Amino acid sequence: MNSEQIKNSLNISPAIRVGVLGFGGLGQAAAKVVAGKQEMILVAAADQKGYAYAADGLNTEKSVATYQSQGSVGYLEPIGTLTNQSIQDLIEIAQVDGYFLALPNLPNDFIPNVAKEFIKSGWRGVLVDAIKRTTAVEQLLAMKEELQAAGITYMTGCGATPGLLTAAAALAAQSYAEIHQVEITFGVGIANWEAYRATVREDIGHMPGYTVEIARAMTDAEVEALLDKTNGVLTLTNMEHADDVMLEVAGIVGRDRVTVGGVVDTRNPKKPLSTNVKVTGRTFEGKISTHTFTLGDETSMAANVCGPAFGYLKAGRQLHQRGIYGIFTAAEIMPQFVR
Repeated sequence: MNSEQIKNSLNISPAIRVGVLGFGGLGQAAAKVVAGKQEMILVAAADQKGYAYAADGLNTEKSVATYQSQGSVGYLEPIGTLTNQSIQDLIEIAQVDGYFLALPNLPNDFIPNVAKEFIKSGWRGVLVDAIKRTTAVEQLLAMKEELQAAGITYMTGCGATPGLLTAAAALAAQSYAEIHQVEITFGVGIANWEAYRATVREDIGHMPGYTVEIARAMTDAEVEALLDKTNGVLTLTNMEHADDVMLEVAGIVGRDRVTVGGVVDTRNPKKPLSTNVKVTGRTFEGKISTHTFTLGDETSMAANVCGPAFGYLKAGRQLHQRGIYGIFTAAEIMPQFVR
């Protein structure tokens, strides 16, 4: 009996073939997460300048090293390809079950436009993002019928927040007859902001006096100058964060009762404060109470984003195999643990 027959006899499904779009700090972390999974195999990665594809799996260490030394996985010999339309070219040739879109949400319609490229290509599978902004998620939700017709199962807002904490809020809400407030507070520590350029720019876009467009247009030197003024710390309050629309669409609470804010330290890997979600509501007995779910300080931003993203990819894969297409949020579907 060969290995495939053994797998079939044990009812073990073949590994889910995964692609990562975007290979900056978050994309590289995603590749490392998949490398430790038995149920998934990383077969494709793409960045602005090129892509790499290997049906039997990419070597994560070599992929990361190539990107860091040469600026693109397209230089990965002998399987890399340099191209200015890496996503479109990769979709055409790669056999991939699901993609994690580790892409910058700058501008707000960038990821929705990427989703349209998948629809136009005729590709069928699972897409997962860790998108942050309410307006971006609203654009994706408006594409529900297009995604259904294309045979795509799209999981949106599936990182840490929105994502893990949104799901925790949805679960915590079950204790209450009425939800009064959902308050999400996050702390992020990174040793070097340049490893997460797009993420930091997105955060700057939430600050008073800044917009997504302004943050996107900032040079690295201008970002450095801003961080020098703040000692590397970004304090964010009342952010436009997709947790609100996701919890509203799920019927849990109106977006006006959801607040998101936090502190990002771009010069210290230690979290400046603990990440948590507080759900306050009234029970059927008329009592007011608050549930609090706190993430361990030792878990990094990358771990709390990429882990849930692939858990949602697995859940999306199960939906797709059942012929269920369209768009779903982290507040509607539970992620599946990936071994």
